[in-house]
Amino acid sequence: MESATPLLPTEMRPRERLLAYGAENLSEAELLAVVMGTVGPMPAVAAANELLARHGGLPELARCATSELRRLVGPVRAARIQAAFELGRRALVPRLRIHTIETPLDVYRYARPRMAHLTREVFHVLLLDTRHRLVADRRVAEGGLAACAISPRDVFEPVIREAAPAVVFVHNHPSGDPTPSRDDIALTERLGQAARLLGISLVDHVVVADGGYVSLAEMGKL
Repeated sequence: MESATPLLPTEMRPRERLLAYGAENLSEAELLAVVMGTVGPMPAVAAANELLARHGGLPELARCATSELRRLVGPVRAARIQAAFELGRRALVPRLRIHTIETPLDVYRYARPRMAHLTREVFHVLLLDTRHRLVADRRVAEGGLAACAISPRDVFEPVIREAAPAVVFVHNHPSGDPTPSRDDIALTERLGQAARLLGISLVDHVVVADGGYVSLAEMGKL
């Protein structure tokens, strides 16, 4: 299957331009056209521009649900687009074995590429050793756009099972605003009490979003 419309001169097609000049010199629409390939009778770049315009840009397209992409461009191209976005996210993810959590910014740098793009709220427990090196990352809850149901039992089950001496809680706000809600603060206080009873060090609870992050430890809410 060709990746560009035959109406364009060969040297103007996105794939050929990428090979000749490098990916960094292509527009977002051209890169998306290379990923998608031909989309019916419409020129590939025009189809890519239309898709970007429909969703408001590349970051918004990255959050598009699979069902919506399939409806717009079909299952094959939807799979190509989502695979490309996922590869990009994974390329930004730090290696788990060398990651040390020393500050809320460390948490944000680790969690943002994993969580900030999600359209559903998720809650993770980061298990740390005595030197605050990250040894495991466990998702313990997920929900809709507004909130996810958190069970203290689910939160502490992997901590107890893996005998982690310290933990960091982290969850995302799909809205893009990392400001903790009253429920976030109340949950943190309850989980902090449980951690103290179990003899586990709760280092922080960090809320991450596209708009930044907030540390509940820095807010004095632990």
